[in-house]
Amino acid sequence: MWSKQALHDLVENRLRNYRFIVVANREPYIHRWNGKEIECVQPASGMATALDPVMRACDGIWIAHGSGDADREVVDEFDHVRVPPEQPAYTLRRVWLTRDEEDGYYYGMANSGLWPLCHIAFTRPVFEPHDWETYRAVNAKFAEAVLQEAGDEQTFVFVQDYHFALLPRMLKEANPRLIIAQFWHIPWPSRETMGVFPWTKELLQGMLGNDLLGFHLRSHCQNFLDTVDRSLESRVDMERFEITVGGKSTLVRPFPIGIDFEKHQELVQSPRTAVAVRRWQEELQLNGEYLGIGIDRLDYTKGIPERLRGLDRLFELHPEYRGKLRFVQIAVPSRTEVDEYQWLSQQVEHLTAQINRRWGRGSWQPVTLLKRHYGQHAMMGLHLLSHFCVVSSLHDGLNLVAKEYVASRHDLDGVLILSRFTGASRELTDALLINPFSVEEVAEAMHQALTMPEAERRRRMQKLRAAVEENNVYRWAGKVISALLKFDFPEV
Repeated sequence: MWSKQALHDLVENRLRNYRFIVVANREPYIHRWNGKEIECVQPASGMATALDPVMRACDGIWIAHGSGDADREVVDEFDHVRVPPEQPAYTLRRVWLTRDEEDGYYYGMANSGLWPLCHIAFTRPVFEPHDWETYRAVNAKFAEAVLQEAGDEQTFVFVQDYHFALLPRMLKEANPRLIIAQFWHIPWPSRETMGVFPWTKELLQGMLGNDLLGFHLRSHCQNFLDTVDRSLESRVDMERFEITVGGKSTLVRPFPIGIDFEKHQELVQSPRTAVAVRRWQEELQLNGEYLGIGIDRLDYTKGIPERLRGLDRLFELHPEYRGKLRFVQIAVPSRTEVDEYQWLSQQVEHLTAQINRRWGRGSWQPVTLLKRHYGQHAMMGLHLLSHFCVVSSLHDGLNLVAKEYVASRHDLDGVLILSRFTGASRELTDALLINPFSVEEVAEAMHQALTMPEAERRRRMQKLRAAVEENNVYRWAGKVISALLKFDFPEV
């Protein structure tokens, strides 16, 4: 069983003599103004949770886009700041982007192009040549920062996600002595789907600068191998999951990510979570009603309209739940500058109003839509109050919301309704698995959750919790680092 201590020991024993650099769009700590004071906040991120202890143990360097409105106020002349603020243990190097760079690289190519391309959610991707040029330029800007930090030392570089597909090749060409890994946190689609991308060859060549390339699922690895086999002159070894192009080899491996189960247990059983439960009870004014929940970023891949339609169908087929079942949907605003996200927000609001008009009785409303961010304890309180949680993603690399819900249920109650199209469904097989595109399946799963005997709920939840505990976030980081350490640094 991987733990925080086991990961710390691995890093302490094996990684301490090397430089370790993480590259991510998101920074692990953000400085922002709170009135006249500067506060430092840690954004919710499974990746940051996994890598923070690694960085602390090896005194590494985290390179990220400086996005906080007070970020510039706290860095030195090298754009460095030591973090975490209460006990500095590693260096955060911030890269500054102009508004045009952020629009083209992040909102444009990354989230209007690559994000919808890689998710089968039937949202058409947008491929603007100018956005690709900006994406390439921003990758080059991050490459410059990495090369400055690495210097001539033996360095492992761990690149995060689809924002930096071109970065590994840039780094390898500039400094062949670097050992580079990348984790692609979203799905990799079929070779036919990827074939529509106008710059497929350049994208793949960039990613094949890695020594190690990770995805959540074996099927995503296979899709990547197929895409390379179709697109580039290469040698693709389907048995060893290895690709060789121009004499350079890249290993492709599945590394499903998890959560910090042990820490989650401490937080969910803390007094602050008990307070959060009482606050939700007061706010929602629950009077013996059933409670269903959904917690997501407001993203078209998450299937929020589909689950609302399923709820509507449940009330239609099972009138006994009218007035007796409440559904709370937390939809955290995301990428609000992208047109598709603005349209989705309007669609979710419209569906909520429609369902409430159709089935509402006096002051009772079946759906409560909350479009704001809540902290960990508030989410855990809602987990504990609910009879079921719906994760109806149309396509997801993994989905940590499902794992967080399971980790919260130390009472061994509650039912997880989970889309078959999430990576997490491969591990969480004791959830009620659904096709989120089927209104009937969503409605039937809700009905099954509401009528499931207590003994079955407890049996299922016990097995789900065992899977989440075993496949924790430290296992993910430990497996990636163990694989990296098998590479030998090239001679000078």
